Amino acid sequence: MFMPIRRRLLLALTATACLSAASPAFAADAQAVRLVVPYPAGGPADIVARAIAQPLSEALGRTLLVDNRPGASGMIGATSVARAAPDGSTLLLNPSIHVILPSLRPNVTYRPVDDFTHLGVTVGVPLILAINNDLPVNSVEELVAYAKQHPGRLSFATSSLGSSSHLAGEQLKMMAGIDILHVPYKGSAPAITDLIGGQVQIMFDSLPSILPFVKTGRVRALAVTTPQRAAAMADLKTMEEAGFQGFNHTNWYGMWGPADMPAGVSAPLIAALQKAMARPDLRARLLELGAQPIDGLYGDQFKRFAVSETERYAKLIKETGIRLE
Repeated sequence: MFMPIRRRLLLALTATACLSAASPAFAADAQAVRLVVPYPAGGPADIVARAIAQPLSEALGRTLLVDNRPGASGMIGATSVARAAPDGSTLLLNPSIHVILPSLRPNVTYRPVDDFTHLGVTVGVPLILAINNDLPVNSVEELVAYAKQHPGRLSFATSSLGSSSHLAGEQLKMMAGIDILHVPYKGSAPAITDLIGGQVQIMFDSLPSILPFVKTGRVRALAVTTPQRAAAMADLKTMEEAGFQGFNHTNWYGMWGPADMPAGVSAPLIAALQKAMARPDLRARLLELGAQPIDGLYGDQFKRFAVSETERYAKLIKETGIRLE
């Protein structure tokens, strides 16, 4: 039953929108803009990209095609954009792992700030702490108590190594003093499948991708990771309300181009992104999906934000001792 639900969600988002850049339409349209999403179709980054694609295409007056290039925790897709020509034909939509990964892996093939032109932040997405239905707990406090009673018996899934969901799980382990096993997946979809099936018991996942399964009762949500409650799940406690002060993980989604874009190229892209993100219909759709539109972080403001987030996550990574080889 998992795949039909996912297909319906993707069809709703892409009915008027974008085909893969590998399609013949891309080759035939020299003016097309390729929006690289470095994660598989059906995951949260893909959902956000496909919701934004058509409004942005209309604002640009150019065809915009979503190109999924998964692999290496987003590094493959991001690096392909960093190495592309800065002519506005190749863009990147990536979550905050873009600035996290260089603090985790010694072999990252891009520099998150210097190798890109910063266009804008689109949305912020809370993470949801979700559990398998068979786990006999009903709150974060009960989950921590159960994990302490059964050390090493529970596992938490993540969409990829180094993602915000990975950091959230490691921070929970550190702050709660519990022993739970990390099981990384290649995208949210297979991780959610195993969460439902009980192969893993815990998962921090972006609200848009986990929400359909919470609503249908296939998994249970215990908390949201943002300081404020999420509008889409207003009854759900925050991690801070559950006793974890300073627990703040928001997956924000930025749009970049290759470094050294001339102002004559980047300025129209930024203006089109602002115009698209101001559309009431797009904002309503994003809120429905559980993504909060973010205003005011474009161009240089976005670049300063990216630098501050790089520093914040580097500090958290040092505190938790995470290291990916």
